[in-house]
Amino acid sequence: MLRRPALVALLAISAACGDPRGRPAPTAASRGVATATLPAVVSAVPPAPANADPARALEACTDAPGAAIFTSPRDPRPGEPLRIIAVTSEPLDASLVVHDGHGGEIARTNQRRGGGPYAYTLSLTAPAAGGYRALLSEGREVRACEDVAVDEIEASQPRSWSLWPVTEAWGEATENLYAAWIEALFDAPVGEPLTFAALHDALRDPQRNLLHGHLGRGEDDPGPDAPILDPDCADLPYALRAYFAFKVGLPFAYSSCTRGGGGEAPRCKRFRSSLEAPRRTHAEAMSTFAEFLRTTVADTVHSGTGRTAGDDEQTDYYPVRLDARSLRPGTIYADPYGHVLVVVRRMPQTGDHAGMMLAVDGQPDGTVARRRYWRGNFLFALDPSLGDPGFKRFRPLVMDDKGRLRAMTNREIAESPAYGDHSLEQYERGVEGFYDRVDDVLSPLPLDPDRALMETLDALFEQVRGRVLSVDNGRKYRQGGGELVEMPEGSKIFETVGPWEDFSTPSRDLRLLVAIDVLRGLPARVERRPERFAMPAGKTPAEVRASLEATIARELSSRRFSYERSDGSTFSLSLADVVARAEALEMAYNPNDCPEARWGAPEGTDEASTCRMHAPWKQRSRMRKVRKWFKERKRPPRGS
Repeated sequence: MLRRPALVALLAISAACGDPRGRPAPTAASRGVATATLPAVVSAVPPAPANADPARALEACTDAPGAAIFTSPRDPRPGEPLRIIAVTSEPLDASLVVHDGHGGEIARTNQRRGGGPYAYTLSLTAPAAGGYRALLSEGREVRACEDVAVDEIEASQPRSWSLWPVTEAWGEATENLYAAWIEALFDAPVGEPLTFAALHDALRDPQRNLLHGHLGRGEDDPGPDAPILDPDCADLPYALRAYFAFKVGLPFAYSSCTRGGGGEAPRCKRFRSSLEAPRRTHAEAMSTFAEFLRTTVADTVHSGTGRTAGDDEQTDYYPVRLDARSLRPGTIYADPYGHVLVVVRRMPQTGDHAGMMLAVDGQPDGTVARRRYWRGNFLFALDPSLGDPGFKRFRPLVMDDKGRLRAMTNREIAESPAYGDHSLEQYERGVEGFYDRVDDVLSPLPLDPDRALMETLDALFEQVRGRVLSVDNGRKYRQGGGELVEMPEGSKIFETVGPWEDFSTPSRDLRLLVAIDVLRGLPARVERRPERFAMPAGKTPAEVRASLEATIARELSSRRFSYERSDGSTFSLSLADVVARAEALEMAYNPNDCPEARWGAPEGTDEASTCRMHAPWKQRSRMRKVRKWFKERKRPPRGS
């Protein structure tokens, strides 16, 4: 779907790849991408003969709904990598094939990635000058096609006084590409932890970032002057969406919103977009973009932006129907207490494991880490004072009849063939109904209760190991000369800025306490919903519950980890220790306490003997006053 002046030389091939769906004709900046983990690579492509007829033996093709092919970089050059990705809404038994200018096949892959939408990727490492055609074919049926010209000509860009020129429109194909880009950026084996010190570390990796170097300016290269992108959890979805829009030439919008309170959900007042002029421009477009993201956007959006009311239309996000199509990479999850995650992968249920969903979140120190979906990471509550949490997507942007950018209404989204998923069902089932419905979507078939338990244990252990880094960051700050960290009053312990936000863990610890409760409660849940589980033959639900409780005790004792104490020595704990210390963890989030205290080491023990640092008594007194929030596992409304 690239349309460049050099494609005139492709004659009938260029004319053949029209789009019957009424989409605006893409331009030079249209839909290019680079590949991440490449299943097929071609070392070099011979040039087509000068007198070759590029249309010979190739029939006309059009894109099926939801299918499209994208290429990168924006202006492919001879001898430089050309990367190709095809996306589809449905799981096709298809192949991505590349032909040279006279119709000869030079590359092919049938390796499909993703759990919906789906993607196929190829790379030509050193293409010669000439024309190429990429086809996504299922049998003899062509699902999508794309013509590419590799030459030395740099296509002109439309002049723009905005942040970046807009040359594309959001729709099913670009949303599918967005999902494929998100999934590739955070791809890793499920059993391996995935953490980046900052978002830019992932973006600078050409094997991950499908848009790496897409503008052809070395904009993603590392170096001492490379732009910094280190969003926290609330900013991360915007950073990802904006980066993708910036590279592909799509509009981007964000709003100034209240944080809610007084029993009302947050409300958004001012709609802003990438069509506005930047505060300050730099010689490099990437530097201008990075400053826009780290200042203008970061100073505007916050965690409350994700908790606007589900039926509100003046919002950046809208709540989605709980189904396999909507729970896709790029969908966000706004929890009721101020944390935001971005879905990056969904894996179908198999005979060996339950269906799984993975997400990433940002931390105040800029760290981006991958998490698995489960109740311990995805908190849900129904409380008017907290707004409407849950799974949401960015509201699609369109141009009105006067050429002004606006967001689609809820009705337009619900009636759109490309979207169609606005829904309030998340708020109609109750808390248990919400979790039951998501579990049913991820694992439609009955679950083996023992396997479900083991996966819950895995998720809890992953959460505990993630806390090790957070506690150690606080230790390093204080022992490295950092001043006493001031503790905010009341509910502000969950949402302040500065060193407290960077090194304290009240939100993380509250989620950990909830996670411990979830594990403890799983055997009772199996007994409550025996129809949801593949119950062993001949055993009653009560017997299965007793067996699961015995397994929990055994597994908690066998899973161990270590943390660094105040004197630099390491100390080993079991997951059973952590669960047994749940009460101590209700007051273990203060970075002014030693790491031994933050892991609940009992006084007078060898473990606690190396502790040399304690929070001031005034801070301990404040912690005792708000301890009920942790004991009740319920984060308070703002201003409490």
